[in-house]
Amino acid sequence: MKLKLTPELSYVIGLWKENRTKEGIGVTGDGEMLSTFAQCVLDNGITEPNKLLTKSLELKEGEEPVESESDFSERGSIYFYNTAYRKFFQGVIDDELERFKYKNEYSANFFAGLFDASGTITEEGKVCIRRCTQKDEMVLYRLGFNPVRKGKATYFTRPLKFLAYIKPFTIRYKDHPIFSKIKEAGLQRGD
Repeated sequence: MKLKLTPELSYVIGLWKENRTKEGIGVTGDGEMLSTFAQCVLDNGITEPNKLLTKSLELKEGEEPVESESDFSERGSIYFYNTAYRKFFQGVIDDELERFKYKNEYSANFFAGLFDASGTITEEGKVCIRRCTQKDEMVLYRLGFNPVRKGKATYFTRPLKFLAYIKPFTIRYKDHPIFSKIKEAGLQRGD
């Protein structure tokens, strides 16, 4: 099977990159994360509904819930097995610096997936991605988003510019009120 990168696959790879499961190809997270991943892989024909497996995750003794998870009891994982896709996804991640170096639908989808997986918009309007790798930061810098690392999170000096770029492709944050500010500011995807 010859696999080819598409913008839609770029989103799935971004979603998978930082929240991946140990088994198969899948993600861990809350119910919304799991349904987003399931919908994306089914819509893109990556797997069939009967091939998706789920697992509920329980908090281990002494383990703290992830700060973004308000209710840890809803946390779980969803995954499927496909060696060709797993190898392809990992190859894209390994070659991230070259694959996503241009401002286009591929990089916008990839960062929309990454942001949906581990991004946050604070009440003050600060935008960050938790668990952002150096490669991610380098690509973001090359694309003109000037990320700044603070602790374990990567923040954007111009958050509206980044959000305008990923707006057409984000699924989890598409209804966030901050996107009305983008419209008011007149920012477009290429700005």
